[in-house]
Parts: sequence; C-alpha cells; structure tokens
Amino acid sequence: MLRKGFLELAGSDGVRRILTGTPVTRAMSQRFVPGERVEDVVAAIRTAADSGLAATANYLGEAVRSPDDARAAAGVYLDLLQAVEDEGLQTHASLKFTQMGQDISDAFLEENLTPVLERARATGTFLRFDMESSAYTTRTLDAFESLWNRGWREIGVVLQAYLKRTAGDVRRMIDLGARVRLCKGAYAESPDVAYTEMPRIRRNFVELMEWLMADGVYPAIATHDESLISAAREFADRRGIGRDRFEFQLLYGVRRDLQVQLIEEGYTVRVYVPFGDQWYPYLMRRLAERPENLAFMVESLVKESPLGFLWPRR
Repeated sequence: MLRKGFLELAGSDGVRRILTGTPVTRAMSQRFVPGERVEDVVAAIRTAADSGLAATANYLGEAVRSPDDARAAAGVYLDLLQAVEDEGLQTHASLKFTQMGQDISDAFLEENLTPVLERARATGTFLRFDMESSAYTTRTLDAFESLWNRGWREIGVVLQAYLKRTAGDVRRMIDLGARVRLCKGAYAESPDVAYTEMPRIRRNFVELMEWLMADGVYPAIATHDESLISAAREFADRRGIGRDRFEFQLLYGVRRDLQVQLIEEGYTVRVYVPFGDQWYPYLMRRLAERPENLAFMVESLVKESPLGFLWPRR
C-alpha cells in the first residue's frame, strides 16, 4: 500500500505543486538528485570517481511533446557530454526516447537525437536508453533496435523484471548483442502486464539476471536488494563468471554503505546520478521502490524544523 501511495503521489500535479514549492522538500531531494544544472551533476560524478565509483548521468524528464522542450533536453545532453570531456571524466549517460521527442514523430526523434549520438561517439560516452511505462516498452525497443541496425553500437537499454513480457525482451537483446540494465521497475502497472507481488518480482529478476549473466553482454544488475545482489554474486562464482563481465548499478544517495562494500570486494559499481528540475516524480518513484528511504526524508524534515536540535548527531 505504501508503494502504491508513493506512485500515486508521483502522478499528482496538485501535490507536486505544493511539495516542490517548499525549500525543505528540495533540500531533502538533494540526497538523491545533486542539483538541477550540468555543473551539479559533473561535480557529483567527480566525487563518485574519487570514491572508486563509476557513474551514469541522467537529465530528468519524459513524455515531452513540445519540439522546443525536446530540443532543449538534447541541448542539455550536448552540454553534459562537453563538460565531462572538458573535465577529463569517464561516465555513461542515460536518456529517454520520449524526452527526445518520440511522441512528436519518429522523424523529429531522429533529427533531435542524432547530434547527441554523434557527440557521445566523439567523446567515447556510452548511452543507455531508459525504459518507461509498459505503454512505451515496444516503442522503446523498436527505436533502440533501429539505432543498433544503423550502426550505433555504444548504446544499451533497460529492461524491467516486473513486466511479464520481459523474458522475451531479454532474448531479443541477447540475440542482438546489446547491453542490458536489469531493474525491478518503478511505474504503476496493471496486474495484466506486471507482477505485483514482490516475491514474484524477485524470482523473475533472478531468472532474468542469470540468463543475462550467462549469455548476455556485460549486463548491469541494477538493484539495492541485498538478496538479489547475493544471488548475482553466488551465480557468478558458481559459473566462473569474472567480475569484469558484469557490474552492479545503484542509485545516487541510496545505500552508500553497500556501494563501498561492493567496491572493496572488487566489483564494479556504477551510480545513477540524475539532475534537473523534474526531480519530484523521480523522488516519489525512489520512495516507492524502497520505502525505507522515507527515513531519510523524515530525518531531513526534523533537522530543518525548530526541533532539529533534538535529532542525534552522528
């Protein structure tokens, strides 16, 4: 019920207007979203690198229907790729097809996305296309495969373990030779298309993860669920899969203790670092994925209140 509530809040324009207008909420969100500007995400990537973490940067936004807004989003990615190159940093970037104008037209999407692809190729930056709600799954994979067949190969896609169709999509990407980030999924979906019970989602995640680790190309295991991380490590050890053949991906600001632990054990860990002014729905989906993150918000609220002096200092 808590997960459902956060997902409903993510889609509520009224609640969004109230919460995004308060400095306290914005301050809380900075644990998960370091800022709204390119400079903010570059600084976060640099800090991650100093800690031994790889990174992927994501400019928040989706379902863009204005050509001007889609061009502006592409411009932000061009600025990001230039800034990362200027700083001498290595990073990946994640973006959504609808953010680039897929809902406007396929021709517009190609026109708007091509400069970003070209700049990524020139800077040696790997691009990952994020998955959206199930209404876009087929369109996302079709657009991705079209790019792949036109010779864009330093690209990857995201698949969601809670969708019932994902086993077929995993086979499609393995046959293509494309890199997959596997996550649980964070959109509100109908039981007709998605598993809704967490034990069933976890079982499907493990099955798909093992398939990708055995037969896929450098899969990214994107989860904070320690039972799933343990399953990945045990499967890799059992099958003799080297630690250079996959990586773990965790969200910026979430389970930093686990990030350090995995690095110390010799695994590659990449943090997903979002930025931009569309932080509210992102934050609500993070709370839906892991309601324990609510504790961080409560802590921030108390510290910002007149009773903040009562909060134990660490």
